[in-house]
Amino acid sequence: MTDPTIVVSGLTKYYGDVRGVEDLSFAVRPGEVFGFLGPNGSGKTTTIRVLLGLTSPTAGSATLLDTDVTDRDALREARRDLGHVPGDVSFYERTTGERVLDYFGRLKGERRREELLERFPVHLDRRVKTYSRGNRQKLAIVQAFMHEPTVVVMDEPTSGLDPLVQNEFYDLLAEERDRGATVFFSSHILSEVRRVCDRVAVIREGKLVALENIHDLLEKSGKVVRVRLAESPDPDAFRFDGVARATVDADGVLELVVTGNYEGLVSHLDGREIEDIEIRETSLEDVFIHFYGGGDVEDTTDGGDVEDTTDGGGTETGDERGTNTGDEPDVDVSRASGAGGGDEGTGGGGDA
Repeated sequence: MTDPTIVVSGLTKYYGDVRGVEDLSFAVRPGEVFGFLGPNGSGKTTTIRVLLGLTSPTAGSATLLDTDVTDRDALREARRDLGHVPGDVSFYERTTGERVLDYFGRLKGERRREELLERFPVHLDRRVKTYSRGNRQKLAIVQAFMHEPTVVVMDEPTSGLDPLVQNEFYDLLAEERDRGATVFFSSHILSEVRRVCDRVAVIREGKLVALENIHDLLEKSGKVVRVRLAESPDPDAFRFDGVARATVDADGVLELVVTGNYEGLVSHLDGREIEDIEIRETSLEDVFIHFYGGGDVEDTTDGGDVEDTTDGGGTETGDERGTNTGDEPDVDVSRASGAGGGDEGTGGGGDA
């Protein structure tokens, strides 16, 4: 496959008057690990829900494995080649881990089930309600990858995992890339994005603000200069052309993000008594802070937090998120949260 596995074009989603995403466009290539970055409320979950067919776009289009995500019948078939780890993993509480995997195995296959369980072990004979958050996450990872999917979509996949399991997961992603699979995931952990991603998209308030090879993005973002001066510095005096950010921390250290005009930096420091200076390459954290003006923009307009009543299959509330208050059917675990991809056993109000 040489065509993009995921294509988003002019994608817009509103929940009434509330913005989810607006005019979003990007494509994900086969065999790449693609990071999707943004704070809470930026539109990451909305985008993933549209890609999985859990909610319909207001405008624009999206395709997954050459399939229009609004074509439910075609997408149901395409999702058999999809793995999905949702941001809020929840299976039926009274179902054992073994029955969860049996169910998804019948739907999509389980060629790698035993191998993945050795790498991400969980007690399959125990009911899911006894699982820790990390064990629920490991169970979701196993079900997402055990059928060797062509594309995997994940929302904060390492949430709840300890560092050793995280490292094992990063190794798995590298192997999947080598196998030719496409991995699309959102994350708040910037160090893991830098470690495993080939490209990254940065989304802010529902709009794309950057789409780059991760190394190019960091290179374009310049350098971080930290200067301790004898006198108390005024950051406004250092906001000249080529400086993306100028701040003074609690210790009185001037910090500049310089994207060019290094001669201007030297000129502005000329004649000042410098007690200490440090210059380093920009980190992904620096880039993130640059785009978001000093921190996360807390916003409740993300589609993951807003109940969608605009179409028949889009809401992830009530038992569609796996919150089942009654007795589960003897074999049916199909209402486990989005872990299987919509109609095939997910939080999308599916047909399984």
